[in-house]
This record gives sequence, structure tokens and C-alpha cells, in this order.
Amino acid sequence: MGIGNVGTENMGTENPAPRIVSGSANPALAAGVCALLGVEQVEAELERFPDGELRPAVGDVRDRDVYVLGTTGGGHVHDQLMELLLLLDACRRCGAARLTAVVPYFAYARQDRRTGPGQGIGAKVVADLLVGAGAQRLVVVDPHTEALAAMVPLVVETVSAVDILAAALRPVPPDAVLVAPDLGAAKLAERYAAHLDLPVAVVRKTRLSGTAVRAERLAGDVSGRHPIVVDDMISTGGTVEAAAALCADAGSTRELTVVASHGLFSGSAPAVFGELPVKRLLVTDSVTPPEGIPVRVCSLAPLLADTIARLSGMRSVR
Repeated sequence: MGIGNVGTENMGTENPAPRIVSGSANPALAAGVCALLGVEQVEAELERFPDGELRPAVGDVRDRDVYVLGTTGGGHVHDQLMELLLLLDACRRCGAARLTAVVPYFAYARQDRRTGPGQGIGAKVVADLLVGAGAQRLVVVDPHTEALAAMVPLVVETVSAVDILAAALRPVPPDAVLVAPDLGAAKLAERYAAHLDLPVAVVRKTRLSGTAVRAERLAGDVSGRHPIVVDDMISTGGTVEAAAALCADAGSTRELTVVASHGLFSGSAPAVFGELPVKRLLVTDSVTPPEGIPVRVCSLAPLLADTIARLSGMRSVR
């Protein structure tokens, strides 16, 4: 069943149905979005040359409001990013009237500023690439940095998976406490707190490298409580591991719950989560979840379908 008034391809000419284009990164999510919108996915052929180059070809998008759904995480970041850029360019050259990049997980968002000499700003580079490929608007889910909208030279629609994940968390243990594993996740934890009516504790950490962190201080009472660690993303699991150890030292229960909008589970993550006493692990399908890690995956399809429906003129943007 479609969402709201977004019927099928037979809609009137005043508000024709949006056209959805997807690459190979997350076909299940794209199929779910199209099913909820009640539209057919635009055919997209992705030819791969022996040397690894891609050449996409898309179906009819002329004079239409087009949404290119791609993700940029899960172990093949650069292939996925290049695929997204080429699909955007193909749609632009095929006459799309308006072109929106729907990127649930926005890679390089952690590189939103220079933290040392000689560094670049990866988030700005990726944003400029999207603009150069023809994107006029960007939809992202819980980006790692709030500065993303300021550094991207196009309209950015930021949506959140908190409602979806908070609903999936219920019922929560009566002795639970929400734990932000670093200062950057504090606002996210407060949003979960508004849904779940739970107290919040915040960890202060220092990042030692791309894979190692040190949790230094805990603000908030976790003694005797069940920690629910909430973050925008899980990469290697080092941040969660450090937060769990600090909470345990402060007297929390040994078991914990972990919730994140984006589950990358890269590098040492399988080993880390194999050792942690995690009772529940929840993520969305912004990135195709890996095998071998017991995780509950909550689909972003309803959120993205509703966002596309509103942006395409069927509803006002909230």
C-alpha cells in the first residue's frame, strides 16, 4: 500500500509520482521505499569494466522529480560513492527536472574539520562532488556532524531514525539509563530520553586513532542501572567498548543495550561485539548489515518514503 496520496505512475500531471533510482549498494531498502510509495523503481543498468570502472544507464527520468537512493558505507565506500555520483550525472544528462540525492549514511561526515596539520575536510569534498554530479538537494539520516548542512552548497533535509529505534527499544528496563558514549552523542541521547523518559549519562572520551578511543570521565549516575548506549553510528565498536567499561567501573549492570542509526561494523567490530555482554543491539538498514553479528535491523523505508512523499509535493515538509 502506498503512503498518503502518492499513488502510482498514473497520477495527474500536476504532481506526477516521484521517480526512484537506486544503485547496487542497498537494493532491499530501495525496494521497500518504492513499495511504500506505490511506484516502480526506474531501471538502472550498471556496467562494470574489467578494470573496475562503472558506466550506468538509467531509464526515463526526463522532466521528472528524481530521487537517487545510495549509501556510502559498509566496506565499499569509494565504489558506492562513485556509483552514486555517476547515477546522479546520468539522471541529470537524461533531463531530470529536479534531482535529489538520498544518502542515508553520509560517508566522511566525521571529517568535518581539520584536527591536525596537513589534513583536508572530507565531508566538504564529498558534498562538492554531489553538487558537481548534479544533485540539487540532499536527504541524510542522523549525520555524524550538525555542520553538514552548513558546508553543503545545496538544500539539506536531515531526518532522524530516533523515532523508529526508540519504538523498537520498548519496553525498556525500569532501571535503564541512556548513555551518550561521547559529547557528540549527547543531543542524540536527549532525544531518546524525550521518547523513553529515561535519565542520561554522558561519557567524555579522547580519540587516540581511527580505531582506538579512551573513555575518561562519566557525567551522570549509572550505578545499578542498565546502560543503553546510543550513538549515530557504530564503526569498529571501540567507542561502545570504552563506554561500557567506564559504566561498569561506575557500578552499572554488566549487560547493556546498544542502539545506533548506522551499523557499519567495520574492522574489529565482530570481535568487539563477540566479547561485549550486549543484551540487545539495534541499528537501521542505512547500510546493509553484515553477517555474523546478532543485530536487530529496523528499516528506514517508512521514514524515507514519507520524506520523499512530502518533498515531491504530496505533503508539506515538517
